[in-house]
Amino acid sequence: MFREACALVCCVASSIAVAQTYPTRPITMMVGFAPGGGTDIVARIVAKKLATIMSTGVVVENRPGAGGNIATEILAKAPPDGYTVLLATVGSLSVSPHLEPQLPYQPLRDLAPITMAVVFANVLAVHPSVPASTVAEYVKLANSRPGGMPYATSGIGGAGHLAGELLKLMARANLVHVPYKGGGPAMSDLVGGHVPSMFATAPTVVPQAKAGKIRAIATTSLQRSEFFPDVPTIAESGYPGYDATNWYAYVAPVKTPREIVQRLNRDLVSALNAADVREQLFANGVESKPSTPEELTKVIERELATWGRVVKEAGIKPE
Repeated sequence: MFREACALVCCVASSIAVAQTYPTRPITMMVGFAPGGGTDIVARIVAKKLATIMSTGVVVENRPGAGGNIATEILAKAPPDGYTVLLATVGSLSVSPHLEPQLPYQPLRDLAPITMAVVFANVLAVHPSVPASTVAEYVKLANSRPGGMPYATSGIGGAGHLAGELLKLMARANLVHVPYKGGGPAMSDLVGGHVPSMFATAPTVVPQAKAGKIRAIATTSLQRSEFFPDVPTIAESGYPGYDATNWYAYVAPVKTPREIVQRLNRDLVSALNAADVREQLFANGVESKPSTPEELTKVIERELATWGRVVKEAGIKPE
């Protein structure tokens, strides 16, 4: 009993000592998608500010594939020392567990929530050559087009995929999912006319829509996005109750010392609340929404339940 108590005291003391000197080397901020997509844009904006706050390097590392699941698995198996964090998505944290029976990680078991990062609506966008300016016209075209209407997303199980499948279910539309390894490559193909439509993150849509290279038809949250005030929601376009709000959050390996998680939370919240960061994020169509680790845990639990029902009702399967 005495030995166990001594071991516990030594362990706690060691953890506190590590936290007091942390960080002593650069931090890797992983992103589960290719460069140019929404997560990548947000990660790079926040990483720059975080490096200043923590007085150390913060390197953004893209590990694309499987809708963000590859990066999340790597994060779950990384040393729990605070030097590897992930800007995860609603897809890898709340959707994939319902799509992949053999998923090598479980969010609430293998990950330590740090803070919510941003919350925003996805956008249904089309190439200018597509003769549809409303959701009704889009659905009509999808059901009359041979082979249906292809729509690109950043990957299987992501928020874009769920948004598309939810519209397919509610509108009985002939939509065909075309997954990419990130929003950047998908947007490039949309702009190039290689795919006619896309459920995209606001950061990837804003610059292309402003340049007239694509057309935003609708947003996926219940209320209109302040970034696209003139673009109606899908819910107000004939499908009341439709809601596919997107979000990104920071997580670490589950056994990361509590003191280090608290330090990461404090400094990430400071970065996300910085006026220049909020302005940059807003300019890219997302809103900073930092939280406590406990608040993020509750969001993940709630979203797991919500998207589990959607996956089941829509009959969504891994591709």
